[in-house]
Amino acid sequence: MAKNQFKSEKSEETIVDKSKPNKKKALFSKPTGSVKSVNRIIKDERTKNIVGLLFILLSAFLLVAFTSFIFTWEADQSKLELSLGDFLWNPEITAENWLGKFGAAISHLFIYKWFGVASFTFVVLSFIVGFKILFKISLLPIRRTFRIAFFTLIFLSLLLSFFFTNSLYYLGGGFGYQINIWLQSVLGYIGTGFLISFAFLAFLTISFNLKFSGLIKQSSKEEETNEEPIAVGNEVNTLATDDNELDIEDEYSEEEIMPTLKTEEQPKESIPLDLDEEETVEEEKKEDAGFSFVVAEEEKTIDEATKETEETAKGLDLEIEAPIVEEELDEDDMDNRVKEFGEYDPTLDLPNYSYPTIDLLKDYGSTTIKVDKEELEANKNRIVKTLENYNIKIDSIKATVGPTVTLYEIIPAPGVRISKIKNLEDDIALSLAALGIRIIAPIPGKGTIGIEVPNQNPDIVSMRSVIASEKFQNSKMELPVVMGKTISNETFVFDLAKMPHLLMAGATGQGKSVGLNAVLASLLYMKHPAELKFVLVDPKKVELTLFNKIERHFLAKLPDTEEAIITDNQKVINTLNSLCIEMDTRYELLKTAFVRNIKEYNTKFIKRKLSPEKGHKYLPYIVVVIDEFADLIMTAGKEVEQPIARIAQLARAIGIHLIIATQRPSTNIITGSIKANFPARIAFRVTSGIDSRTILDSGGAEQLIGRGDMLLSNGSDLIRLQCAFIDTPEVELLTEYIGNQRAYPDAFLLPEYVEEGGSSNAGDVDLSDRDALFEDAARIIVQHQQGSASLLQRRLKLGYNRAGRIIDQLEAAGIIGQFEGSKARQVLIQDETSLEQYLDSM
Repeated sequence: MAKNQFKSEKSEETIVDKSKPNKKKALFSKPTGSVKSVNRIIKDERTKNIVGLLFILLSAFLLVAFTSFIFTWEADQSKLELSLGDFLWNPEITAENWLGKFGAAISHLFIYKWFGVASFTFVVLSFIVGFKILFKISLLPIRRTFRIAFFTLIFLSLLLSFFFTNSLYYLGGGFGYQINIWLQSVLGYIGTGFLISFAFLAFLTISFNLKFSGLIKQSSKEEETNEEPIAVGNEVNTLATDDNELDIEDEYSEEEIMPTLKTEEQPKESIPLDLDEEETVEEEKKEDAGFSFVVAEEEKTIDEATKETEETAKGLDLEIEAPIVEEELDEDDMDNRVKEFGEYDPTLDLPNYSYPTIDLLKDYGSTTIKVDKEELEANKNRIVKTLENYNIKIDSIKATVGPTVTLYEIIPAPGVRISKIKNLEDDIALSLAALGIRIIAPIPGKGTIGIEVPNQNPDIVSMRSVIASEKFQNSKMELPVVMGKTISNETFVFDLAKMPHLLMAGATGQGKSVGLNAVLASLLYMKHPAELKFVLVDPKKVELTLFNKIERHFLAKLPDTEEAIITDNQKVINTLNSLCIEMDTRYELLKTAFVRNIKEYNTKFIKRKLSPEKGHKYLPYIVVVIDEFADLIMTAGKEVEQPIARIAQLARAIGIHLIIATQRPSTNIITGSIKANFPARIAFRVTSGIDSRTILDSGGAEQLIGRGDMLLSNGSDLIRLQCAFIDTPEVELLTEYIGNQRAYPDAFLLPEYVEEGGSSNAGDVDLSDRDALFEDAARIIVQHQQGSASLLQRRLKLGYNRAGRIIDQLEAAGIIGQFEGSKARQVLIQDETSLEQYLDSM
């Protein structure tokens, strides 16, 4: 029995270790009032305005004080030799400085003791910082300005102290004076001057890319133009047979010219390297009667090209500095450009958006698990006794307590077959008198067999506890989702962007809707409205209605849709096809940007390496949530399955992700094409093992205990989780908190999709009854070369129906082509001049 002794001590250690991080989480989830108030004050816009005004006022104060010091420093000098306390607090002492004794003390400290008149740099810096904070506008690049200001402060102090050491001592300040004394003792007066000059030139070279090669080329330009051949480096340019060759030399550097010259020399071995020798050869060729007329013409052409080359060489400028191709492609210059303009911030459209607070969620109890030792001991004894009844001996047993399930890990004795323990699943459930007994034989990655037994008093895993967990808050994932806790009470977080799609299935009332709310709440807590959009499909019309309040923040819809949450099956089909158009458009943008996924594309756009003038824009993630997928399949069938399969196959790289939930996990609903593209699947409790295998390709979901108990399959791994609970009032508070903030003018508009046969026949349109905005719409279509009703909606602020009628009229007039399914209509007129002539003829 020693071998069968239950390792309760290890269990307690495991529980204590797991409880430690939960104490931190509890502390994190309940910050003190003082910390909250400080954070609120710091983030308040009024606080930033006050700080900005203080910096501007400080710059004005320093400007007046420093300027006054230049005229009054001699009168105040003797008084400032007193201690600072006596000088400031003695009412009998007065100062001549325009800002009184405080202004005299500050200017004496900065100018006389420190940096001299270079202290005026602080005036400029203070004003720039204050202006930036107050008006959100950078007068100058902040980092570059601070770098130049720091060098100016040090260099000017040293330079002025180097020249003025007696009566004008204050010009360089005490810092410059002391440094000059030390440098002159080490390098001498002349050496110090050389060092200061070198520091100045080195700073210009680093900060402004100063080039000295141009100075040498400028001095040697006249000598080069007087020579007949064109000298490039140490070689002499050969004859040019085309005038365009000279133009290329003006545009490219010497290194680019040399290979061109060498390649021209190789096939023409008879062309001499000197002009005089060439003339001699030409005369001999003319005297030789054997040469044909073609050869004579070739020599004549070479002679003419040579003369033109000589004439052009006299005015040729070899200082090739104009094209700055290398500098444009240099990473350092790109970084400087980012520093100058700042990285693109997609959140600036809603700069005051406040992320939801943790107080909106309810705490359903302590995050630490209370261990009932009597229950653990009783379950251990029943398991050991049941196994002994079938002559199965075990070496050890260990318990890991979770919120709803306890995992008992047993190590069987040598020679015991695993299948024997696996077949005793029903017998162990009978002895324990519990539902949901699940045997894992063996546990992946461990040499043990797991027996999962439900707790008699399960704990509720609140959404507040997992949202406030350190693992979720510090996650660096693109789309972090926290679903709940594992058997070991560890918060489980996954990245939806890497899943990349999620299938949720289970019987009615087992937690699917709560699971969907948990996924949506996780993303709302971590993402800004500019970074994420939702497409919500709710055939039941009641599950996702609460998210209507965040329509203008997070939701996406078709241009002609009044409500963002889609409940009509026909609109679902149009929306899915519209997402396919959006997918193709995004792939075109990725192709032109030479990147492979949306993360690389957005990173490149934020660093301003992609131009919006070429159609590039910041791409938010789009998460498509479909509840009751079975109802869509029953009513729409292939019309829904085809675009979903296409999105699931291709949309991962461009940031479109699917979450599908259904309570009917049969093979005609979850087809093979859908399962193949949904490697991540969540199964809540189902009624049969067949349904479990339909969802997960393995059994186990039929043995769950319900109420959020679920299995998550991601490839080969199968993880048992307790889904975090978020109630309807919590979702309502969360959406109200976001919906009450400033929002975009409208929801995120998806591309327009017109179903086949949905548009009217262009031949039935009466062009004599054209719309009043017909000509304006035609100009916009031709200018953008894009025949789209959504473009007219945005530019002319029209409704969808009127924009559609104008599109039909433009098609009838022959300005745009016919409807081509998911492709944009072809614009038949290429420029505005031709359009004006066409409109006049109408």
